[in-house]
Amino acid sequence: MNQPLEICHLGRRPYDEVHDLQQRCLKARIEGRIGDTLLLVEHDPIVTMGRKSDPDAADGVAVPVLAVERGGEATYHGPGQLVAYPIMLLEEGERDLHKYLRSLEQVVMNVLASHGIQGRREEGKTGVWIADQKVASIGVAVRRWVTWHGIALNVNTDLGAFHTFRPCGLEPNVMTRMADHLEREVNLEQVAVDFVTRFVGQFGYFKVVELRS
Repeated sequence: MNQPLEICHLGRRPYDEVHDLQQRCLKARIEGRIGDTLLLVEHDPIVTMGRKSDPDAADGVAVPVLAVERGGEATYHGPGQLVAYPIMLLEEGERDLHKYLRSLEQVVMNVLASHGIQGRREEGKTGVWIADQKVASIGVAVRRWVTWHGIALNVNTDLGAFHTFRPCGLEPNVMTRMADHLEREVNLEQVAVDFVTRFVGQFGYFKVVELRS
């Protein structure tokens, strides 16, 4: 990328607040008022419903439920999970959503590898897996070739939250987290730092500007 990437570390924020921020950034990126931006956040507990979700997929869950614009099905966001929202323009020659999704998966697999964990893809599904369990969910949206929504990586998330519905249309026990595959504590902030490094490398940004809220 022949342009800088602005990284915004938002800390822990409610989902609706960051969803509004995404929409403002999306509009500004389409209009050329900002460059590519990566929002990193930890959300308060919520279940979001992607465009492929069954209407009753999250019936009975104890946390708020919100239908959103991204692809995919229902998933959980909450403390201990790193969520990344790339607001980036796909240039001509890069306007292939399947390629973009594979690139996001590769970023996560590279993060896992930096912690000694082997991640993999599951044929026919989007996301990243460790052995037979899913550690990262990916759902994106694109408007005028600018991306939004993104990745949810379970770092030390309470996996019990996934047991109140079928995450991504799968059995709840399919979900895992990085903490269960390491013999040491895993720090969310350090994983965020690793994520930035791998994201910049995967997409080839020449300069990074980091901001903290």
